[in-house]
Amino acid sequence: MSTVHAPELQEGLDWINSSRRLSLGDMRGRIVLLDFWTYG
Repeated sequence: MSTVHAPELQEGLDWINSSRRLSLGDMRGRIVLLDFWTYG
């Protein structure tokens, strides 16, 4: 069985409820819910 690694999140995104940009390493070992949406 091979391991698939997720790519890092794109730079230049606006983060809501976070004082800084997060990386996948920051979230390792945690349960995380990401909600991606755009303005219409």
